[in-house]
Amino acid sequence: MCPLKILPVESIRQLDAYTISNEPVKSTDLMERAAIECYEWISNAVKVGSSFKVVCGMGNNGGDGLAIARMLHKDGHSVEVFYIRHSKEASEDNKKNFDRIADVAGLIVTEVFEDDSEIEINEEEIVIDALLGSGLNKPATGFLADIIKQINQSNGYVIAIDIPSGLFADLPSQVTKSSAIIRADYTLTFQLPKLAFFMPENDKYVGKWEVLDIKLSNEFIHEADCSNYLTTRNDCKTIFRPRTTFSHKGTYGHALVIAGSLGKVGASLLAAKAALHAGAGLVTAHVPMCGMNAIHTAVPELMLSLDDSETHITNLPDLSPYNAITFGPGVDKQPETQKTLKLLIQVTKVPLIIDADGLNILSENKTWLPFLPPDSILTPHLKEFERLTSPTDNHFNRIEILKAFAQRHRLYVILKGAWSAIACPDGTVYFNSTGNPGLATAGTGDVLTGILTGLMASGYDAKEACILGTWLHGKSADIAVKRDAQPSLVASDVIKYLGKAFRKLE
Repeated sequence: MCPLKILPVESIRQLDAYTISNEPVKSTDLMERAAIECYEWISNAVKVGSSFKVVCGMGNNGGDGLAIARMLHKDGHSVEVFYIRHSKEASEDNKKNFDRIADVAGLIVTEVFEDDSEIEINEEEIVIDALLGSGLNKPATGFLADIIKQINQSNGYVIAIDIPSGLFADLPSQVTKSSAIIRADYTLTFQLPKLAFFMPENDKYVGKWEVLDIKLSNEFIHEADCSNYLTTRNDCKTIFRPRTTFSHKGTYGHALVIAGSLGKVGASLLAAKAALHAGAGLVTAHVPMCGMNAIHTAVPELMLSLDDSETHITNLPDLSPYNAITFGPGVDKQPETQKTLKLLIQVTKVPLIIDADGLNILSENKTWLPFLPPDSILTPHLKEFERLTSPTDNHFNRIEILKAFAQRHRLYVILKGAWSAIACPDGTVYFNSTGNPGLATAGTGDVLTGILTGLMASGYDAKEACILGTWLHGKSADIAVKRDAQPSLVASDVIKYLGKAFRKLE
């Protein structure tokens, strides 16, 4: 598996330099290559005859913008360049591209200075943001902030080149009254994504984004140290193992789902049914007696283990038949249920998958965390994770807390949300590339837990199950919303389309 690396800015700089030295290629030609990729993407995305305002700074990001403006103009589009004189000196490649457009007939270039900084953009025009690049290390203030604010207030459609101007690539961005960040509709970045793109607080700046391949050195990328990755379909295809001809139900393991309480039996049904659809050979649901009729009626393929209690989980069945065990969906937090989880942690011989109320119980009993079996999987959403650890005001810090938590307790932790982050015991994080806002509905987390359980039962290890299961969960939701609108998605739809998600890996 070779997932897409998310390198820090300093490594990206080194990657550029390595490519220039070892391809070899001139830096201006590499800039031209990047501009061509942007131009082709933009040309395919916009209407014929679109009007562009290209806002260029004086660094290499501005040089990209100047080259893109030249290509769009040559293609017959109406183009005006606003060249923002925010520094005493432009970069060498910026100067070369400025000289190239100086005498291009019909291409309007307006130089903008601090003492006369008004730029005119109409809302029907497309703005290309090439003001500041990914190397930014201080907030955009003063003259630059004024330009950014004008762009944001124009209501034009904004395409940012590499990264929205004013946004930090590797650090939290604090916006004050004196600073500003471009609010892009689309961001076109080069070769590898930026860590900032995966932070919820940056969504309003980044918009949708696309990675453009500009043929930077694969050798350097392969050798570069990295702890953050983006998993894709190709990665999951290398994990996925098709069934063999002579396999049988025993080949794919026996999963135990300990879930449900009075009023929350649906959680146990969703998790157990998802485990079946994820490939477990056998699935047993251990539920309170109040769930008996529901289980038998709704999912006849499930086996049933009844708790001694009518209303909640109070005891464990014999664990010896099971090679994957889940605890938590809908169990509530009754004292007997908490004691049952403690006992499970003490006696289990396999890693656990813990979700929902199981996580809430752990957050109230943190001394149990060191005793969880290594390679167990926790699947918190943001608030559940904060209860397990500590609150923070930005997602950059949260990802670092997530890494440290997974390492300290030798666990896999899936922090659910857009770009769900999978933290591993070795300190790496894998961001998931599938899913959509339709998943923001009750029960979808229970389904993810069931998918993980089914994969673990059928022979995948914890890391494989986390990466493959999270991808399948999101892909199933993506398939579902192609047929119905996002607001109508329910958890059962994710199970319904799971088979089609598997098909994407065959």
